[in-house]
Formats: sequence, structure tokens, C-alpha cells
Amino acid sequence: MSVEPGPFFSRNLSVGEYLKRRCEQTTRALACRVSTREEWPAWRDAFAQKLHDLMAPWPQPCPLQPLLLERRQCDGFVQEKVLFSSEEDMAVPAYVLVPEMYDGRTRLPALICQHGHGNGKDDTVGIAHGNSSHWELLRRLRYDYGPDMARRGYVVLAMDARGFGERAVGTDMDSGDDGCHMAQIKAQLLGLNTLTLNVFDLMRCIDYLISRPEVDPERIGCMGLSYGGTLTLFAAALDERIKVAVVSGYLTSLYEQTFVRGDTCGQQIVPGLLQWGDLSDVACLIAPRALLVESGTQDPSFDIDAARSAVRDVGRLYDVLGVGERLAHHVFEGGHRWDGARTPAWLERWM
Repeated sequence: MSVEPGPFFSRNLSVGEYLKRRCEQTTRALACRVSTREEWPAWRDAFAQKLHDLMAPWPQPCPLQPLLLERRQCDGFVQEKVLFSSEEDMAVPAYVLVPEMYDGRTRLPALICQHGHGNGKDDTVGIAHGNSSHWELLRRLRYDYGPDMARRGYVVLAMDARGFGERAVGTDMDSGDDGCHMAQIKAQLLGLNTLTLNVFDLMRCIDYLISRPEVDPERIGCMGLSYGGTLTLFAAALDERIKVAVVSGYLTSLYEQTFVRGDTCGQQIVPGLLQWGDLSDVACLIAPRALLVESGTQDPSFDIDAARSAVRDVGRLYDVLGVGERLAHHVFEGGHRWDGARTPAWLERWM
């Protein structure tokens, strides 16, 4: 049997190109195009509800039932290790740093200092367990910003996200490999999303903080580098109790991050998000509250031009709302690290 030659044509075999083209054809149906203050509430409510639905299911909170596990004096603050319940069958271990200046009467502002990939809460409070190479890494990334914030007068909370630190057991991360992918795979098999679970736990951290006598419930902030920036961004977008957010090394374009660079993990993804919006739209939900974004010019994971573009998109909304001064983009010369040069003044101004 012979086949007559026909006109030449090609068929795509690349899954990457297939998905990239699908992404380029996606319209982002709820992207923020607010041009007047009057349009803002309707867009905010619609996109916030869509984001909440995309991240579902959400756990059900349970009584915190906090436990104090240890307490020790440090330079300029008292460090407590606490444990509290988030949902049934899931507890959160955390460090709480209480400034020495606390007098038992005046309530202080509080900061959640959220870690990224690494050793969990130990990183943000500067615990290296005698490992000199890890200590050098913390110093190079300026990752141990929790104690500095406590010495400046903030009650600091640093929790282990699910799959990190003391909560890595059973996720395959405790084997020495980066187990965040496997944790997400296991969660997906059950219809869950680890990003949602960790954002929920961060919200429960706020519940815990405002239950403490040292904390002013009207002055809660959140800050984080990398995956800590991810959790800060989404938590601040969905929980208005966060008055100030500092997102370091994260705000970008999802297209650039995933389809161009291919540099992310499953724990940072909201399924279906690009059909409705992008990270800049998530950041717009923080308005009119204060948002400081940090970006390194040499960050290999987060393109500086994509970061600038995302912040400009958010800035248009802040300008429409007449609160342009509450958004700032701190661009520094350096790589994927915490810089913090503008953070103290920003927190003092807006908290």
C-alpha cells in the first residue's frame, strides 16, 4: 500500500510549548483594571472570592490550646517556644520573641517573620545548631531578621510551615531532599493544597498572637523571603488583620516564573489562578494597606524586570485609591536574599 505525498506540515510534540501557548492565550478574566475608586469594592470582592474558592478546601479552625514548651533569656528579648493547634490533628510549633522593653502594661506591635525553603523557623531566629556552614548561609542571606525585629520592639512569631523544620517528618523532606514537591503531591491526591494549608496556619498565628497580652491586635505585620514572601503575599491578601506586609524575593509574573524560568515548587501554586489573575492581582487585594516589596537585581530565581512590572501594576491601583505612598519597591544590588534596608522605617511609619 502506498501513501501519496501530501503538503508538508508540522505537529507540535513539545508539552512545554503546548502549555506556554495555552498560557499566552489565557485572558486573566478578573485581572485588576480598576480605574476609579468606585470600581474598587466590586473588583476586590469578586477577585477575593475567586481566590478563596481556587484555594479551597480550607481547614476548619479548632481551639488553639497553646502550650509553652521552653523559655530562655536572649540578648534584648525573651525567646519562647510554643505549640498551638491549628485544625484538628494538626499543631503548629513556633518561636515567640518578646522584647525586653515589654513592661506588662503597654501592648506592642507584632510581626510574623516567615521562613522560606530551608530549616524552617530556626532560620528566621538565627538558630544554626552549631553548624558553621549553615550559620554562614544565614548571614549571607541575612535570613535571621527575627531577633533584630524583636530588639526593635516587635513581638516576633516564627512558625514552621507544613513540610519544614519540625513539621518535615513524613514529607520526605526529612530525608535530606527538598520534599516540598512530594508534600504537595500527597496533598493533591487528597484534594488539598499545601499553600492553602500554610496560609491557613499563618492566619492561625494571628489568632494566637492577638490572644497574648503583649500584642496590640491592631498592629500586626507579616514579612518573609522567598516562600516566606509567598505566604506573606497570600495571607495579607486574604486577611485584613495584617496591616503591613513586606514581601522579599517573590512578587513577579507567574508566566516569567514558571513558563520562562521554570523555577518554583508545587507549594507555591494556586491551581487555575492564571485563568483569573496573576500575583500582581493578589497583591492588589492588600490595598489600601501598606506593602513593601524587595527585589534583588541579580536574583537568579525572580527576574528584576518582571518584578518591576508587577509592582507597577499594583501601583496603578494604589494611585487610583489615592494611597500611592503605601506601596514601595526596594530594589537592591544583590541576589536572592533578604535586604531589609527600608523595612524598619517602613514598619515604624505604617504600624
